[in-house]
Amino acid sequence: MTRCAQPGCTGTIEDGYCDLCGAAAPAQQAGSPPPIQTGQVLPGPAAPDTAPVSRGMSTPLSRQMTGPTSSGRSRAGVLGDALDDLPPIPYRDPSTAVLANPEVPEDKRFCANPACGKPVGRSRSGRPGLPEGFCPHCRTQFSFTPKLGKGDLVAAQYRVLGCLAHGGLGWIYLAADENLDGRWVVLKGLLNTADAEALAAAEAERRFLTTVDHPNIVKIFNFQRSAGLGYIVMEYVGGQSLHELRRQGPIPLRETLMYGREILRAFSYLHEQGVVYCDLKPANVIRVGKRLKLIDLGAVQRIGSPPGTSWATVGYHAPELDTQPSSVASDLYTVARTLAVLAIQNFSPAKSGQATPLPQDCGNESFARLLRRATAHDPNLRFASAVDMEDQLVGVLREVSAIADGVPYPAPSRLFGPERLAAGASLSQDTGRVFDPLDPLAAARALPVPLMDPLDPATGALAGLVGRDPVQLIAQVSGMQQTPEAMLTKIRLMAEQGGDHTAATLQELDQAERAIGGDWRLTWYRGVHALTSGNAGQAVQYFDACFSMLPGELAPKLALAFALECAGQDPSPWYTSVWRTDRSYVSAAFGLARTGRVTVLDEVPSSSSHRVAADMALVASIARHHAVDRVKPEQLTDAAERLDDLVEVAPRRRESLTAELLEAALRWLAAGNRPPGSMSLAGAPLTDAGMRRQLEATLRRLASSADTRQEKHVLVNRANAIRPRTWI
Repeated sequence: MTRCAQPGCTGTIEDGYCDLCGAAAPAQQAGSPPPIQTGQVLPGPAAPDTAPVSRGMSTPLSRQMTGPTSSGRSRAGVLGDALDDLPPIPYRDPSTAVLANPEVPEDKRFCANPACGKPVGRSRSGRPGLPEGFCPHCRTQFSFTPKLGKGDLVAAQYRVLGCLAHGGLGWIYLAADENLDGRWVVLKGLLNTADAEALAAAEAERRFLTTVDHPNIVKIFNFQRSAGLGYIVMEYVGGQSLHELRRQGPIPLRETLMYGREILRAFSYLHEQGVVYCDLKPANVIRVGKRLKLIDLGAVQRIGSPPGTSWATVGYHAPELDTQPSSVASDLYTVARTLAVLAIQNFSPAKSGQATPLPQDCGNESFARLLRRATAHDPNLRFASAVDMEDQLVGVLREVSAIADGVPYPAPSRLFGPERLAAGASLSQDTGRVFDPLDPLAAARALPVPLMDPLDPATGALAGLVGRDPVQLIAQVSGMQQTPEAMLTKIRLMAEQGGDHTAATLQELDQAERAIGGDWRLTWYRGVHALTSGNAGQAVQYFDACFSMLPGELAPKLALAFALECAGQDPSPWYTSVWRTDRSYVSAAFGLARTGRVTVLDEVPSSSSHRVAADMALVASIARHHAVDRVKPEQLTDAAERLDDLVEVAPRRRESLTAELLEAALRWLAAGNRPPGSMSLAGAPLTDAGMRRQLEATLRRLASSADTRQEKHVLVNRANAIRPRTWI
């Protein structure tokens, strides 16, 4: 990469333009020196201890949780890309990063023997610890002194300026590439040249890492030997590590999630190459400009490498690495622990050499569940891939961004279809209330449907059956080949019917569990079954489990809110979370309205097919207000105007609600209220006589279109009773 030539700009030139200020790269004149190159810097001292994990017997892994998973890249567009929303980290002059006195603190000195790992080089009886020697426990040789000094020339090409840091496999040096006009590079040496395992790790880097090419991973240029020692030559990235940024205070959650997204993209690339990073921690991630890069790839190894061979950091590495091979699941564990350290106040990853459990309060419930799934004790309960974890992380990022900005961040789900209905949107027939209690069957039928696996043989045929009578459809699906998708579709249809299908649905669920156990959709449909069979409390447990499995999805939160409401518990936090993030889930708005927050219905988009129902409910909330005497006169007139604008509503329906509003106005006047000045309501003066005349006329119009003689008589009697008293 090339430094931008604009004064004061710290960006780099890519594809002819600066990635920071956007300026075009100047044309290079003949005879002019080549542009300055940027490269990598590793963090300074105070990085967490790194030690090899002990060896052990490997154990077979059980089957991963299945179900349709996200594919391709994560959601883009709505949230922007990369770190564009964050201020850039200025480029650091490499000469200022060199350590004046390169020493490894005594409390960071440990034996490199994986079977030992005990402290070495420590002070005794007032004498300082030796930086070189032999471990007193296993006699393994150790050395913490730099092997290169200022001015040394490595491989007749790299002139050393000094030490930058001490990493898990040795000292890191800053050098200038004299073959490329002094381009800054980083040389990474070995912790202990007598350690065969460290040598093997370096050789693995030499063979693989020079082929790694990803914008979020440091570039490895070369591998050289000098005086019998091996050095990896890497680019210099002049920025700050996340470890350094975290030392300034907790990083905002939104920013932390952005970092996590970049890290997971890099991990996805590495996993596609068949390797795992193994040793992620804040010290191994650098921010410069608006970019993020993984550095110190010394612990990278092939997926499935023997247990105990993975270099890891206490508090970050997965616990099973003592006895199981490194895996994608163990890599994702380190991502979650890193994000926790960055975002959670007063959280230390380890104390007294032991990993610290995640706190109960992680600042955001969706974020907490993302961390807990990624760090589940059983590796098979974690995310199956970096892409899957990124997809859920972006969902959490959408929620957090909506909270921060006060605007929704909608995006289609890769696991669920759209909301099918707006549950609980109809007005109650009881004029003493706006809504009836939520019907569990209606709630279940409104929920988004989990998407089908496109590779299942029955998916095409099942998609063509949508919209037919449910009972007939159940019979047709029963006659099909019972693939996983056919079984799940039948279960969904039966669960949504409730009633006579309750016992049969449970049998189908048990049978599917034996055939395709591990699919998260079975938990989802158990929740649907519990909801429609009257076991709302049990439905809460199932949907809560789905939320933990899919913390970035909105559908489980909506389902959890439905179940809580049906169970008589407070659903408002989950309705709020869904509605704040995505306004296409109109059921969440009506759910909030049923909890008393009726004004939220004004946020239903005008383009929504449920906007009319929202306006009707807003009018009814005034007309049926339990304390109408405390309603402001403007609320009455606004409700009348809103109702008058509802031209899509059937005339009789509108007249009926107008009558309710006029009756509410009469009660308001009867309570001693008087409008300021002359105000009108529904085309009549807001006075007792005006409201009575208008209500009488409205009731007589309703009577003329009544369906039955009895209804007509009732309306006429009401009209006669409400008419103003006259002498005629």
